[in-house]
Amino acid sequence: MDISVVIPLYNEEESLPELTSWIAKVMQEHNFSYEVLFVDDGSTDSSWSIIEDLKQQYSSVKGIKFRRNYGKSAALNVAFEAAQGDVIITMDADLQDSPDEIPELFRRIKEEKFDIISGWKKKRYDPITKTIPTKLFNAATRKMSGIQLNDFNCGLKAYRSDVVKTIEVYGEMHRYIPVIAKWAGFKNIGEQVVEHRARKYGVTKFGMSRFVNGFLDLLSIFFVGKFGKRPMHFFGSLGVLSFVIGTFMALWLIGVKLYHISMAIPYKRDVTDQPLFYIALVAIILGSQLFLTGFVAELVTRNAPERNQYLIEKEIL
Repeated sequence: MDISVVIPLYNEEESLPELTSWIAKVMQEHNFSYEVLFVDDGSTDSSWSIIEDLKQQYSSVKGIKFRRNYGKSAALNVAFEAAQGDVIITMDADLQDSPDEIPELFRRIKEEKFDIISGWKKKRYDPITKTIPTKLFNAATRKMSGIQLNDFNCGLKAYRSDVVKTIEVYGEMHRYIPVIAKWAGFKNIGEQVVEHRARKYGVTKFGMSRFVNGFLDLLSIFFVGKFGKRPMHFFGSLGVLSFVIGTFMALWLIGVKLYHISMAIPYKRDVTDQPLFYIALVAIILGSQLFLTGFVAELVTRNAPERNQYLIEKEIL
């Protein structure tokens, strides 16, 4: 099978028939073998009934229905496991992503040998309350990941099959799939300007909380990807640094006191009367705790069943 089109959705009953018809038209024009995999993320409208009706009209339509709303990342993760195409295309169900982009995305994956092609909605039809935070997150993600994409959160993306079969998506990490893929060793990541259409039906299902959750997930990806198998390097380094700074400050205060005593110079302030002493004490305690945290994390990592699981691309034995 050439293409799996993965479409997570939540309460998008109005757009599903038009979207499916549009996809079928594009696929037939280019003679692609394909499947359309809808993942109903606990919709409360008639979305699932419409998917069942669409299955009767289009043999390529498949569906998965969650019992409740788990989020877009969960929907994508389940769909990635079920997808059978050589190239997986993800897109939103609200008709803001154009199926006309699929042939070029497919061509670039197959001919230019990209692992991922991420869409870039250069001209957007979203309100300013959504576009400004998105720009800030894109800038932060570029800085932390080193991946030069303009629009990490674009729902229209194309993947080689082995990419989606390797990675795991959870939390709010669907917007950071290129980062997850890079940490998994898939570094050939490209970008393509795609059409962004104004929403035709309904309203957006995402609130402002997604920005907070997205930032926390970005920190999680960065930490796990960099220090997941060696937590002692992170906690231990911070712990030793804090401990050394605290110890130096404490010794300096004690040295000043002893110097005045040895030189018979009046010095009325005790070591414990100075605020710097308590800062030094906190630094020493914090350093010890960070070091012990790293030690415990290292023990947990060494006993994890996947501690020696590494992704192998090719073998000659």
